Amino acid sequence: MSDRKNLCVLVAEVIGGDHLITRLGKDEANHAVDRCLNRIDRAVGGNSGNVLERTQSSMTASFERCDSGVVAACEMLERVLSLPPVSGTQLKIRIGIHYGLADVGSGGDGVDGARRLAQTCRPGQALASSTAVMLLTPSARHFAGAEAFQSEAQSGLEWQVFTIGHRVGVVTSLPPNAKLSQRLRLRHQEEVMFVEEHRPIVLLGRELGNDVVIIDARASRQHARIERRRDGFVLIDQSSNGCHVSIDGDEERCIKGAELSLSGSGRIGCGFSSKEIERDLVFFDIV
Repeated sequence: MSDRKNLCVLVAEVIGGDHLITRLGKDEANHAVDRCLNRIDRAVGGNSGNVLERTQSSMTASFERCDSGVVAACEMLERVLSLPPVSGTQLKIRIGIHYGLADVGSGGDGVDGARRLAQTCRPGQALASSTAVMLLTPSARHFAGAEAFQSEAQSGLEWQVFTIGHRVGVVTSLPPNAKLSQRLRLRHQEEVMFVEEHRPIVLLGRELGNDVVIIDARASRQHARIERRRDGFVLIDQSSNGCHVSIDGDEERCIKGAELSLSGSGRIGCGFSSKEIERDLVFFDIV
């Protein structure tokens, strides 16, 4: 008996593999596509999703919450984009997200809707149905475009469509009482970077594709991210061991699968205490 229930369904397809076959041969092309699918798979697992189907160039996954599906889509786009070109070809993905019936055995309208959306995407684009977007909580709604998106490719769909991405719906304007120059400065080892209007998202983790690479076994591959929002700067943990944060000398706080507003100055331990000064800490301050 199949397991039928309403879920957030995500379909991700890798684009460009066929072009590589003619240049590199089937084995090398399949290896390049498989690297993309592995990145997609990690984003699914890191956001509590379940893989329903995996083919040679696509993956279908389900999530209990639409928030998780949308965040996973954003991570997939950035992770695949960070991969180096293969023989001059940059592989891309297209993603469709829909909420509806997901039948592990034979599809369902959630699966069918996500597939139809993915087929209308441009390479490197993620689209979600209004059915999925209306279920997003305020903390995830900024990952979707403020206005419904429609082109000729979506004209036959029965619901409105919204573009999904880290920078699509992010409001990068500062609070009315903030200084226009306000930025969050991050210091890690010998590197300094800023979370600001032109770079509203910074990724932290053990994987090399992150903006801040943490060399510690206790850090997750995709450990956390820092976002610049309308009301300030927010640390979002998505790890196994949590983020340990000390702000302005106050008692250390540990967040796991949650968000924390960053203010003043402080330090972040990705999977370990922020008191372990010799460790791979990330220091921050608002400038």
